[in-house]
Amino acid sequence: MIVLPVDGPAPRPDRPSTVLLHDEPDVRIVRFHLTPGQEVPPHTSPSSVVIQVLEGMGTFDGADGSVTLGPGDTVVYAPNELHSMRADREEPLRFLAVITPRPG
Repeated sequence: MIVLPVDGPAPRPDRPSTVLLHDEPDVRIVRFHLTPGQEVPPHTSPSSVVIQVLEGMGTFDGADGSVTLGPGDTVVYAPNELHSMRADREEPLRFLAVITPRPG
């Protein structure tokens, strides 16, 4: 059993911050922290990506359009689906990304 840390990452004024919580061939888990106005630009992954919002509200874009998600909400992106996310409210956006299998 592996217990993942609860803290982090600290916010950065210049870009979204991330911390790698777990990394093995079957799965990678990353925690993100976006300050208001920050975004993760459109990109793809060869893996499935599951995102669960931990704190704040944000806009999540994918092949089917955009959706606003808040704490406890989850979105799943298919392999190679173009996706992005942004903190477009007055509060930070924190979320967990589970990427399976680990890309690369």
